[in-house]
Amino acid sequence: MKSINAAAVAAVFLFWPAHGQAPKKAAPKTPARPAARAAATPAFNAAAFEAYVRHLLLWNDKINVKVSPLKAGPMPGYSEVTATGSFGNVSLDEGFYVSNDGAKIVRGSVYDINQSPFVREQAMLKDLKDPYMGTPGAPVTLVAFSDYQCGYCKEEAKSIRENLLKAYPKEVVYYFREFPLDQIHPWARAASIAGRCVHAANAAAYWGFHDWAFDKQQEIRVENFKPKFMEWAQAKSLDTIQLGRCLDSKATEPAINRNVADARTLRVTSTPTLFVNGRPLPGSLAWNQLKVIIDWELKHAKDAAAEADECCSISLPTPLPAKK
Repeated sequence: MKSINAAAVAAVFLFWPAHGQAPKKAAPKTPARPAARAAATPAFNAAAFEAYVRHLLLWNDKINVKVSPLKAGPMPGYSEVTATGSFGNVSLDEGFYVSNDGAKIVRGSVYDINQSPFVREQAMLKDLKDPYMGTPGAPVTLVAFSDYQCGYCKEEAKSIRENLLKAYPKEVVYYFREFPLDQIHPWARAASIAGRCVHAANAAAYWGFHDWAFDKQQEIRVENFKPKFMEWAQAKSLDTIQLGRCLDSKATEPAINRNVADARTLRVTSTPTLFVNGRPLPGSLAWNQLKVIIDWELKHAKDAAAEADECCSISLPTPLPAKK
């Protein structure tokens, strides 16, 4: 025989209604609220991120740091963020990936094995409206970010101009994009604007200006750029009045600003920087080095096309040639 719980019996008498009435039905209970969820994962803390990056990169208090808003990253669970360090007129972008809980930071490149390693760069360097030479739509695209006052840019530009179309008359297209380093090259922006003025007025004359500006690096100064530019334009029978107005009003500067913005997004930090089918190549390359890379890209494009041709067909081993 099971024993009776005295506490339970006491509870019955305690809640039994007076005068022998049967107990009323208990009112329906209000559903219990679900237990509070665990605390949310920590949100991205921009101040903590800045402090960490300052320590990582040795950016002291004299360097102003701006942290960009988060944007979707290339891999699940991570967002992309840029830290921009500035000192005077000099600024530098550093890209990072931050985990969704804000606890992990990745610095580097993320690749998708099913895509080109340079798919991001290729997306930004297509449908360009910049001055070019070669064949648009060619298998290899070269995009230069260059500065007219940069000595290394002069060397690379001269090498490309002398050799590229001779070696690759139809296989390569080369785009020239201005990236004036205003902090150290005071007349490079004026030359960039002037070159775009020439291109807008007479595209065929552009490469003549390009070669002239690099050739005259040692002679050009901030104060004498315009008269020397007008002298060159007059010698080439160009409309000096139109070009002078264009230069003075900085009518083509928005194109230069777009190039600078794109260069920063592409993390270009020095001139010259050349992109070969999206592959970034900072620094001046000797022609024989550049040729090896171009040949590599041409072979890669040829192999990819051959692989595509072989795809998606079946055949039996008969003496008949395979259909193409």
